Amino acid sequence: MQGVFLDLKSLDNSDIELTALTAVLSNCNLFDSTTDMQVLERIRPANVVITNKVKLTATLLQAASQLKLVCVAATGTNNVDLDAAADLGITVCNVRNYATPSVVQHVFALILALTTRLPQYQAAVMQGMWQKSPHFCLLDFPIAEMSGKAMGIIGYGVLGKAVAKVAEAFGMRVLIAARPGVKDVSEGRTALPDLLAAADIISLHCPLTVQTLGLIGERELRCMKPNALIINTARGGIIDETALLSAVAQHRIGGAGIDVLTNEPPAAGNPLLSVHLPNLIVTPHIAWSSREARQRLVNEISLNIEAYLKGSPRNVVM
Repeated sequence: MQGVFLDLKSLDNSDIELTALTAVLSNCNLFDSTTDMQVLERIRPANVVITNKVKLTATLLQAASQLKLVCVAATGTNNVDLDAAADLGITVCNVRNYATPSVVQHVFALILALTTRLPQYQAAVMQGMWQKSPHFCLLDFPIAEMSGKAMGIIGYGVLGKAVAKVAEAFGMRVLIAARPGVKDVSEGRTALPDLLAAADIISLHCPLTVQTLGLIGERELRCMKPNALIINTARGGIIDETALLSAVAQHRIGGAGIDVLTNEPPAAGNPLLSVHLPNLIVTPHIAWSSREARQRLVNEISLNIEAYLKGSPRNVVM
């Protein structure tokens, strides 16, 4: 079997062990990155294609006559035309639940930074404000405790449940959002408008779908408490970024921690990157990216390929 990894450097910063991958797919070309113009040339002879974010359109899949298996080096598969793959008999596999500890850690890193006002206090020390204080400490930026607050979780899969567990360890009360569009709210769930109004911190863990695109917009942000925080480590596009900037800048909500944007990288700019606000933290889509998580990702890709070669594909999307 001949393989190709189209964008290895999107997950390997020269710190990942690739032995498991090369053992199961010894004849594999590893490319740091692949431009749109290079995709066809590189996938045409391949039986197995590994891609993280390189797009595989119907036209490309049709031209790759030797292709049998596409391994997406992620959970989301929107970069592959799944209908075309099914029509062509190409198996598509993804990797699931590999980054849960990393994402949960990042969620609470954002929450803690915002609730303890960490960026402001660090800046104050660097600017010499503590050194000039007449007291032993600075109290310039009020700190809020998480204990006793309500954590609203939108998207209650593996990640949402893991975040809920840690929230409870902080002494928080957890509210779980009902699925968007559901009329009859089941026991243990909270209708989204009610959750938005009640939660002190909201964390998003739902996929980007037709139903969740723009899920949190101007109307939803106006439902939130004036001191509430919103955290998005899920997908850009779930939150209306222009509306969010307005809400944060005007202090209609307490703040936001954002790890994902609608377009990545944001080469053409983004409203959330146009200003510097102390109650807004934007990180470059790194919640998933601990070294341990990236190693698990590569190992899971290897297991997907091995299972396919043995005739029992796993993590099959299409």
